[in-house]
Amino acid sequence: MENNLLEYSLNDRAPLVNDFTKTKICDLSMRAAMGLEESYKASSIDFPKEEYASLRKLSEQELVSIIENAEEPFTRRFVAGQLLALLGDPRINVLNPEMIAIPSWTGLLGLKVSEVDEVVETYKNYGIIDEWIRKETPQYTATIQEFQIAKYPVTHQEYWEFLKDTDYAEIPTTWPLGQFLTSQSNHPVHTISSDACVQYAKWLSEKTGRKFRLPTEAEWEYVAGGSDGLEFPWGNTFEKDHCNTVESGIFRSTPIGIFPKGNSPFGCADMAGNVEEYVSDFYHAYDGGELIADDLTRERTTYRVARGGSFTRFRDLARCKRRHGRYMSEIYVMGFRLAEDID
Repeated sequence: MENNLLEYSLNDRAPLVNDFTKTKICDLSMRAAMGLEESYKASSIDFPKEEYASLRKLSEQELVSIIENAEEPFTRRFVAGQLLALLGDPRINVLNPEMIAIPSWTGLLGLKVSEVDEVVETYKNYGIIDEWIRKETPQYTATIQEFQIAKYPVTHQEYWEFLKDTDYAEIPTTWPLGQFLTSQSNHPVHTISSDACVQYAKWLSEKTGRKFRLPTEAEWEYVAGGSDGLEFPWGNTFEKDHCNTVESGIFRSTPIGIFPKGNSPFGCADMAGNVEEYVSDFYHAYDGGELIADDLTRERTTYRVARGGSFTRFRDLARCKRRHGRYMSEIYVMGFRLAEDID
């Protein structure tokens, strides 16, 4: 276990603490839970003037090429994504989102009961407790039918188009005074309810004549970790430059797909960070497992499961097997990606 999170920052701002063994994360303020000081700490990505100057005259496709090039420095990929937010990101096609075909598969998902203690020990500095990890057990056999899943989470631009077309009442709480921000058009939409995600999928299905929906838990986990059941979408070791979690030092959402090294075995982006993603399943115990009552069930009788990490959470939430959900706190930034049934 690394003892200094500073070495994991993608810029010169990073969490200052990484030991939550003596406190309970759910009881902390948002800044404290992210390991932040009360005073502001500047970052090299606050105003990367040189990168903006060097990239601002490039075409949209040239900017996409930078984003998709894992050898490009992070700041250039970040700036390329921010410029595309303003210019119009060609990767966003509201009525025809980029989907990845997933073949049918039968195999093992979830966590072995015998591995719970090891996982808790590995991530204990991040406030992990036994009951959270036991939700992932026992390992079970899943059968997944052929389907499609979106390469990227649904963005603010896509959700904006939905709101304009439907007059749906739920505006993301991250929109200042309820107003859409062009500067975040290609960031994942977040801080919305699971009902809003379901309504978006229903709307898009009606607009296109296709069968969009939220992915199931099993589908999401399989796409994220592949048939080998990886710990993270890219492998079994956390990597500082593969996803937007607290360790990155970004502390805000980022344009979709700017962490190409972190893509899943099937090529899906942002499955381990940026924003957490609702799935279709409400929490239940796996067959033969124990129904866990924790802070989430104490808030309500049931909740829709979320998967993947986010820019407000440490690496433990980025694990492919981790099951969680929305807690009534600013630190929970919930978004979604689409799945599609194939006739």
